[in-house]
Amino acid sequence: MALTPGGSPKSQEAQPPLPPLPEDRRQERLVELHTSFRELFTFFCTNATIHGTIRLVCSSHNRLKTASWGLLFVGALAALYWQFGLLFEQYWRYPVIMTVSVHSERKLFPSVTLCDMNPHRPRSACHHLQVLDEFARENIHSLYKFNFSGDRDVLCAGDRVPLPAFYLDRTIRLQRLSQPGHQNKVGFRLCNSTGGDCFYRAHSSGVTAAREWYHFHYVNILALLPTAREDSHRSHRGHFIFSCQFDGQDCQARHFQTVHHPTYGSCYTFNGISAKQHPGITHGISLVLRAEQQDQVPLLSTEASIKVMIHGRDHTPFLEHQGFSVRPGTETTIGIREDEVHRLGSPYSHCTTGAEGVDVQLLYNASYTLQTCLVSCFQQLMVETCSCGYYFYPLPSGAEYCSYTRHPGWGHCFYRLYGDLGPHRLACASRCPRPCRESSYKLSAGTSRWPSSKSAHPEGWQEQWSQRALCVQDWILSALGKRDPRSLSQNPGLRSHVAKVNIFYQELNYRTVDETPIYSVPQLLSAMGSLWSLWFGSSVLSVLELLELLLDAIALALLLGCRWLRRVQAPSPGAATGASRGTPEANQLPTDGRNDINPRGGPCQPHPPQRSREP
Repeated sequence: MALTPGGSPKSQEAQPPLPPLPEDRRQERLVELHTSFRELFTFFCTNATIHGTIRLVCSSHNRLKTASWGLLFVGALAALYWQFGLLFEQYWRYPVIMTVSVHSERKLFPSVTLCDMNPHRPRSACHHLQVLDEFARENIHSLYKFNFSGDRDVLCAGDRVPLPAFYLDRTIRLQRLSQPGHQNKVGFRLCNSTGGDCFYRAHSSGVTAAREWYHFHYVNILALLPTAREDSHRSHRGHFIFSCQFDGQDCQARHFQTVHHPTYGSCYTFNGISAKQHPGITHGISLVLRAEQQDQVPLLSTEASIKVMIHGRDHTPFLEHQGFSVRPGTETTIGIREDEVHRLGSPYSHCTTGAEGVDVQLLYNASYTLQTCLVSCFQQLMVETCSCGYYFYPLPSGAEYCSYTRHPGWGHCFYRLYGDLGPHRLACASRCPRPCRESSYKLSAGTSRWPSSKSAHPEGWQEQWSQRALCVQDWILSALGKRDPRSLSQNPGLRSHVAKVNIFYQELNYRTVDETPIYSVPQLLSAMGSLWSLWFGSSVLSVLELLELLLDAIALALLLGCRWLRRVQAPSPGAATGASRGTPEANQLPTDGRNDINPRGGPCQPHPPQRSREP
């Protein structure tokens, strides 16, 4: 019974259900889960900070809007992760950009290597070289009907040195080729040790073919000499370097390192000892050099010049790759600009900080460079493939140099192997990384005639000025060479046997080229945040909300799965009877979240109904 506002009683047939207990009267649980996935999803869409999710709930009474917003949400999510995939694909390629910067500080002067292009004749092989010279004259005469003048045999007169056993392979001779693909070319044929595989080393230039042919026989002779080569420069540095000044002071003998090259003759490497504070020609190195070929080996060195190479300190000079020639009778001025390259290394680029991490045993006692690694790798492959080493490169331990006296057919093996080195078909290209830090030198050169001479004067004065110029030249050459001026006047050609070289820093500013990653970790996170904000307008905390939704969904799925398994696998008869009388069916889930988890870990008992009190 209930009272009306007038005070009369009014009866009700059914009492409405009582509202649930207020939140503050419920017992707080350590873990509370939603009763269904629908409730979980509704709670997430209502409270998440991701744009567009609340539309899925607010439009629940309009299925068309709900479906539209659902498709938009899924489409935006798919586009976001598609762009994430593209972003990570580009990041895992580890792309870099090159950043150029300019610095100014004191720099050590680079090393300068100079060669006199006058390879000498080893006394122990002098007779064999005479036989080779005669064979070369026969080949050239048969091709071009040209006769050499002079007798080279006098060079070995009086020598009493034991000669190594050697025979000249006269089957390897210069030929004018007529085979398909080699018409109008000159070359020579090389075969393997069995003679079953042959090919021609052909050149369109007869001079190039003759030099390479002579060089091949020349190497076979030198390979028979003892490994400890004789002192080829003979301590005659003063006969090649007339004068040397570095930073305004005379050079000392300790500044030079001397080595003999079979092709380039005696080579001298100058190592500066101080860091340069000022640029300019007066603060560099100035040399006066002799370019005179007294013991020239014919066809081996066909140019009268001086070979020069500028390289890093403690680096092996490879003049055949990076050297340049200085013409006699000129003054050559070379300005240097230095560039440094800094590479990042793995995983951005394949480089090394030294020889320790390289799978190649370096044969040079010098700093690591790409060229030293390639040459060392090639020489080791040469020893493994051809059973001998190339004479121009250092030998691995236990190996010997190639000569067709001991290794027939080695030339065929060498040229085949060397032909694969250029196109990077050998494993050396992948086994030899570039240095992570290396310097390169940009050169700019200018030349002028030196010593000076009068080339053109008004009529009547030309002869007088020419005689005066000749006197100036004779005086300079006499002072440099400490020779009798009368011999210079009688042989004016001596003026073309000297050259002056000036090498200096044009400026102390140098460029560094640094590899910079396009996507570092902070840049990657920034790009991901930009894409996330573009499609959903949210932040990192929104991602944590998605993570929370995922964890809640997994926990709810596990809980419901465990309850279903318990009810299916272990039903009790009493529970079944009770269920038939008044309990809900097993497939019906409770609607109150308080019954999901109790402190004991099982389903909680329903609360007793609350009765209202009548006034």
